[in-house]
Amino acid sequence: MSARVKRQDQDGVATVTLSAPETLNALSTEMLEALASTFRQIAADDSIRVVILTAEGKAFSAGHDLKEMQGYRTAPDQGRAAYQALFDRCASVMQQIATLPQPVIAAVQGVATAAGCQLACSCDLIVASETSRFGVNGINLGLFCSTPAVALSRRIAPGAAFELLTTGEFLSAERAQTLGVVNRLAAPDRLADEALALARSIAAKDPAAIRLGKRAFQAQLGLALPEAYAVASEVMVENVLLPDTAEGIQAFIDRKSR
Repeated sequence: MSARVKRQDQDGVATVTLSAPETLNALSTEMLEALASTFRQIAADDSIRVVILTAEGKAFSAGHDLKEMQGYRTAPDQGRAAYQALFDRCASVMQQIATLPQPVIAAVQGVATAAGCQLACSCDLIVASETSRFGVNGINLGLFCSTPAVALSRRIAPGAAFELLTTGEFLSAERAQTLGVVNRLAAPDRLADEALALARSIAAKDPAAIRLGKRAFQAQLGLALPEAYAVASEVMVENVLLPDTAEGIQAFIDRKSR
């Protein structure tokens, strides 16, 4: 495990912590590689039912490591290929979260900006501190947040996403919840507890059904209505045929008939 990322498992919940507060948990190449490795391990671990992604320090993540990016510009052997590799690596990590069998909850305690906002919005659920802020403000530096826009525009209305991308303004935690970026708000000293409570609620459900459900939910996003229903129906069939599902349905019927 890289020093940039820590993992702690308890009762079926894996807590993955970004551990580079001195760089505001910037998504450097090292950080992205550590996240990719951690997610690969979790994907293969059937004992893990839910993942919480959190961070140390005053920021969830300030996005890409700008010093690293500037180094690509000045190094004679870097340039376009290095930038392409960085953004491809970042996109791969974001897609890992979507394809991870377990639901992922981002617990955002501070600023989540640019690729840091992308990371939070790539998670299935977000629990945020009441003092947190979200932004895709690369435009303030002359860099439109095109890759963060992919995750953000799949979470909120396109118009609201485009406004943030073009103005570089931050969303308060309250506004982020109103727009649908954030699922739940918590007092700063209650963030970890609230995220864990949500994780435990999900972990208490049938794990096979949750995994099938996440797969179906992600697969139907962006599909036309007929294709979306075709994907969902196929997964419903797979789900209803599971032995535990049959037992759960029968138990419900038995209780209702008493």
